[in-house]
Amino acid sequence: MALQEAPSTPVIEISRAGLVEYEQALARQRQFHQEVVAGTRPNSLILLEHPSVFTAGKRTQDFERPTDGTPVIDVDRGGRITWHGPGQLVGYPIVKLLKPTELVGFVRTLESALIEICSHFGIESQRVEGRSGVWVCDDKGERKISAIGIRVASGVTMHGFALNVSPDLTAFEQIVPCGIDDAAVTSMARELGREISIPEVASIVEKAITAALGKVSA
Repeated sequence: MALQEAPSTPVIEISRAGLVEYEQALARQRQFHQEVVAGTRPNSLILLEHPSVFTAGKRTQDFERPTDGTPVIDVDRGGRITWHGPGQLVGYPIVKLLKPTELVGFVRTLESALIEICSHFGIESQRVEGRSGVWVCDDKGERKISAIGIRVASGVTMHGFALNVSPDLTAFEQIVPCGIDDAAVTSMARELGREISIPEVASIVEKAITAALGKVSA
């Protein structure tokens, strides 16, 4: 499936950061956020990978956390606990929203772009009612392929999405990911039954996400 081209004059500045420790990336997000709020930086999208780390959103409950004492970083995004690690492409859109109070609409915009990305690679995915993120659903059950957790402050977004390209999914077995205990987690590699790399996916993600953000950002 062909993707629509992004606007010829990009409205989103892309920062490709490689492998970055989570707390270092969080500091970068906060800096970008302050600058976008102040109008000294254009709307931005940070794309990166993290070394293995668990992060917990504001709605995380104790039973969802690791029981073996594995450290968890508590953050100010929406959602619950999740895992980040190599092979997972993480995107942090730092954008001023046209409609700052319509957070659900912004999440739906990201979901639509991620569904389009999966479709480009031959993976049929969808939304699941009552659950955020993007899912693969068939006779094998529901499997989450991309998670989303957002915060909006001063009309500008922080945090974002994580697309499971080819990570080691066993880390998710230590937690109740996103507070969902009746569904599995999957990856593009698992669904395709072949190896797939971050570089193979990144350019398609850039195109689809920046096009989507251009529709909702001021």
